[in-house]
Amino acid sequence: MWVWFGLSALALIGELASGTFYLLLVALGLAAGGVAAWAGLALGVQLLVCAALTLVGLLALRRTGVLKKREVDAQGNRDVNLDIGQVVEVESWSADGRTRVWYRGAHWDAELAPGHPPRAGAHSIAAVQGTRLVLAPRPHSA
Repeated sequence: MWVWFGLSALALIGELASGTFYLLLVALGLAAGGVAAWAGLALGVQLLVCAALTLVGLLALRRTGVLKKREVDAQGNRDVNLDIGQVVEVESWSADGRTRVWYRGAHWDAELAPGHPPRAGAHSIAAVQGTRLVLAPRPHSA
């Protein structure tokens, strides 16, 4: 019986170190196996209780969306990319909506964000796609 609870405690420690919900489910399943052992049930039933509770918990978390990976769009998210929102000066645009700008001590390839007219002047970085900046005109320069 104590083996179940010991393994459950180890799984909880692992959960605290990893920050996922998976080991928490395993710890709950192991604790349920310990309760089944405390109740005097056979080893096969203890294993079944442990596996069943772990799987039911996993299915419940998947249905609620807790385990879904939350992807962040780093190209246009200022919390991820500190270049977003910075101002650059555009001298002129080519016919295909591209230009070169001076930013952070180097020349960068840049393109105009969709839906904006190609005008010279101050532009904000709306996104970073690889080594290319996507620019949108500043409201006061339009």
